[in-house]
Amino acid sequence: MLTLTTENKKTLFYILIAFAFSVAMRLIWVYQFGGYAPFHFNGQFMINTNDGYIWAEGARDLLSGTSTNPNAQEYFDKFHQFNDLSPVTSAASQLTAFFVKILPFSFESIIFYMPVFLSSLVVIPIILIAKALKNLEMGLIAALVASVAWSYYNRTMAGYYDTDMLNIVLPMFLLWSIVWAVQTNKDIYLLFTALDILVYRWWYPQSYSLEFSFFGLILAYTLIFDRKNSYNYKLLAIMMFAMMNTDGFIRLGFVLAAFYAFKQEKYDKYIYYILGLSIIGFFATGGFDPIWAQLKGYVFRNSVSSTGKGLGLHFFTVMQTVREAGHIPFETFANRISGNTITFFISLLGYIYLLYKQRIMILSLPLVGLGFLAYVGGLRFTIYAVPVLAFGIAFLITEISEKFIKQIAVKDAQENRIKFLLMTVLTLGVLYPNYKHIEMYKVPTVFNANEVKVLDALGKKAKRDDYVISWWDYGYPIRYYADVKTLADGGKHNGAVNFPVSYMLTHTQKEAANMARLDVEYTEKKFKFQKEYKKEIEDKNLTVFSNIEYMTKDYGFTNANDFLSKLSLDVKLPKKTRDIYFYLPYRMINIYPTVTLFSNIDLMNGVKGKQPFFFASRNFKDLGNTIQLAQNIFLDKKTLQLTFGNKTVLIRRFVKTYYDKSMQLHKKVQPVNLSSNISVIFMSNYNTFLLVDEKTYNSLYIQLMVLQNYDKKLFEPVMLTPSVKVYKLKI
Repeated sequence: MLTLTTENKKTLFYILIAFAFSVAMRLIWVYQFGGYAPFHFNGQFMINTNDGYIWAEGARDLLSGTSTNPNAQEYFDKFHQFNDLSPVTSAASQLTAFFVKILPFSFESIIFYMPVFLSSLVVIPIILIAKALKNLEMGLIAALVASVAWSYYNRTMAGYYDTDMLNIVLPMFLLWSIVWAVQTNKDIYLLFTALDILVYRWWYPQSYSLEFSFFGLILAYTLIFDRKNSYNYKLLAIMMFAMMNTDGFIRLGFVLAAFYAFKQEKYDKYIYYILGLSIIGFFATGGFDPIWAQLKGYVFRNSVSSTGKGLGLHFFTVMQTVREAGHIPFETFANRISGNTITFFISLLGYIYLLYKQRIMILSLPLVGLGFLAYVGGLRFTIYAVPVLAFGIAFLITEISEKFIKQIAVKDAQENRIKFLLMTVLTLGVLYPNYKHIEMYKVPTVFNANEVKVLDALGKKAKRDDYVISWWDYGYPIRYYADVKTLADGGKHNGAVNFPVSYMLTHTQKEAANMARLDVEYTEKKFKFQKEYKKEIEDKNLTVFSNIEYMTKDYGFTNANDFLSKLSLDVKLPKKTRDIYFYLPYRMINIYPTVTLFSNIDLMNGVKGKQPFFFASRNFKDLGNTIQLAQNIFLDKKTLQLTFGNKTVLIRRFVKTYYDKSMQLHKKVQPVNLSSNISVIFMSNYNTFLLVDEKTYNSLYIQLMVLQNYDKKLFEPVMLTPSVKVYKLKI
C-alpha cells in the first residue's frame, strides 16, 4: 500500500492550492461576461482566439468520423475531404475529440474551458522542481505567480483555445525531468525526459528549438561540471533519439531501445557509440533544419520575399504584420513576464541569486533565453520566461523571510506564523499587478453573435466545396462555422497566398471578380497537382510556384504586372467548378491599411507602391462649424474642406450612409470637387468617418461592404447586415 510522507502530502497540498488559484483567476472573465449576449452563440460562450477555430474544426471532423453511426466513414467523408485542410491529425484536435468523447459536456464548453484547466497544470512541474531544490514554499509562490502572470494568462485564459494551453506545461515538465535526472541519476528519468520530448513534439511540432537548447545546455553542463558521469551521456543520447526529425513512433522505438540498453550494465562501454549514433540520426533526419527555419522566420526577417526561381516574383511577408512577432517596448516586455517593471528586475535579480545558490537551475536557461528573445523576436515568446522568473521572485521571498526570522528572537510556533505572514504579504504584493491586469483584460470573442449567425446561415446555403473569400484573420472561424473552404487562414497566409486576396479586396469589382475565379480554380488545380505528383515533388525537390506565377505564364505573359493589368478587362476565365462568396465584415475597416500592403507591390522587383490613403475616425468631436476627426484633421461642415495641419483641400464627394427601421441601407452622395482625390464617408449608424482616396473608394471592400454598390453582372447579395455583408460571385 502506498503511503504518503509528510513532504509528499505537503507537495500535493501545495499543488492543489496553486491549481485551484489558477483556475479561479481564469474564471473572472467568465463571471464578467456571463450575461453578455454578443459573446454567446446557441447559449454557449464562443472562444476568443482566431487560431482556436482550426483545432475546433479538426476535432469536429474527428468526432464526425468516429461516430457510432453505422455509416461512420460516409459521415466522415461528408465533413472532411481532401483540400479542406482540416487538422484531423493535430494533437490539439485529437485531445479535444477525446475529451468530448469521455466528458459529459458540450463541445463548445470543452473547447472554451480546456485552456483554464490544462494551462493550470503548469503548477505541478514548478512545485516538483522546487521539491528537488528542497524549498517547497518557493515552489508554491512561483506556481501562484507564474500561473497568472500577464503573458501566460493572456494566452491561456478562458476561451483562449490554442496550443499555448500546454506549450509551457510540457517544457516545464521537461525541465523537471531533466533536473531530477541530473540530480538523482535514476534510469526512470531518462525515460521521462525522452517521453516528454515525444509528447511535446506531438503537441507542438515547433518545439525543436527549445528541445535542442536543452540538449546543448546539458552537454555544456556535463563538460564543465560533471564530465566523468556516464549517466549524463545516456541522457543526451536518449534526448537525441527523441528529437530526430522523423515519425513519432519511429522515435519512440529508438527511445525504448536505448532505454533498454542503458538498463543493462554490459552496454555501458558502448555509451559513447550510442551517443554518436543518436547525433548522426538527428542530423541525418534533418533535425536542425526546422530550427534554422524558425530562426530565419522570427529573427532574420525581411519585409519582402522572393521565390528566386521561375519569374522570381516578390511578395510582402506576413511576419511584418503579425503583432506577436513584432518588436515590443521594454516596459511591455517586463510587464508580460513579471507584472510590472520593478517586479521584473527583482525577479531577474532573484533568478541570478538562485543560479548562484542552486547550480542545477542553470538548466532552465533555455526557457529564459527564449523568453528574452521576445524583446527582438515578438511578444509571444515572453510566455517562456514567466515560470523561471517566477522562481526568481519566489526564491527572494523565501530567503528574505528566512533571514528576517533569524534577526528576531521568537519561538518555533511564532516563528512559523511570522514567516508565513511575511511570505503571504510579499507574495500578495507580487500577485496584485497581475490580478489587476486580469480584472481589466476584457478581451472580446473572435466574432460577435451577429457575425456568427451570418456564417451559420451561409453554411446552410453554400456547399462544402465552395470558397468564402475574406482576409486571413477570419479564415479559421469561417471554416468552422460555415464549413466551407477559404483561400487564406491563420496557417496559410504567406505573401504569395495573401497577394491575390488582398488584390481582390482592394481593387475594382471587375478586377476582384476575375482574380477570385482565377485564384480559386488555380488553388484547386494546384491541390490536384500536388496530390498526383507528391512523390516526384518530394524526391526531386520540385518547386511548386505561386498561383500568380502559373496564371501569368498560362496567359502568355513573362511579366506578372502586365498580366494583372489585363484583369480590368474581359478575360477568358477557367471553367467554373464551384461557387465563391465574399465575406466582408465591418471589423475589417480596422485592418484595411494592412490588407493593402500585400498587393501594393511590384511583383517583379519587390518595390512597394505608394500606400493608398485611408483613415478611419470614431473618436471625432463636433465643434459646431467643424468636425475634429483627429488631432490635426478637421472637416468644415459648410464648405466640406478638409484641413490637415496647415493644409486645406476640398473633398471629391461627401457620402452619408444610414439604416432605416427595416435595416435597409441608404446613402446620400454629395459631389463636391471631382478634381480632388479624397472622399469622406460618414457611416452614421457605425459612428465612423472614413477618409479615402479614389482607388480605395472604388475598391471592392468599400463599394460592397460600406456602400452596397455592387455590379449586378458580377455579384449578387446573399446576406446584408450591419455587421457583415456576404456576396456571391456570378462568374
